[in-house]
Amino acid sequence: MTARGLAYLLAAVGRKIAKEHRKAQAPHGKQSVKKLMGHGGDTNSIEVDAPKRFDRVARKWGVDYAIRRVEKDRYLLLFKAKQADAITGCFAEYSRRELKRAKARRAPIREQLKCAEEQAQKQPQREDGAPAKSKDFVGRGTATERADFGGVAAEGAERSLWRRKEAARGDR
Repeated sequence: MTARGLAYLLAAVGRKIAKEHRKAQAPHGKQSVKKLMGHGGDTNSIEVDAPKRFDRVARKWGVDYAIRRVEKDRYLLLFKAKQADAITGCFAEYSRRELKRAKARRAPIREQLKCAEEQAQKQPQREDGAPAKSKDFVGRGTATERADFGGVAAEGAERSLWRRKEAARGDR
């Protein structure tokens, strides 16, 4: 037997030993229902809406579980009874993420456009169809018009405006 043949034989034996070792170990993480039941012990279940989002959280927590589809958009999460505490924490984090996701979800663009259209219709219109000015807006549409918010600052601005107008008339 040559050295190459001996090396090949040792590598094959090593692969066979590693394969037997992997077979003897219980799988962890997401797995089939059959493998989960094969571990022995009791299993519990919880209903889940989004298995992909739960999968991300469960990998972080390192729990053994299986997901089974019950109906359209309804899934059953099966897990070992021994890991009930870990699943409780995992499920709590998943629930927090789902609530946060629901709050952060923005309205679709069509709904935003519909709301904007409704607001535009509620706004008072002039005869020519343009939106009317607000009641606190003073002026005739020239560049010198301003919003009148009252108070000392508004009076000072008005005096300053009249002085500029007087100065402009005197220059002519």
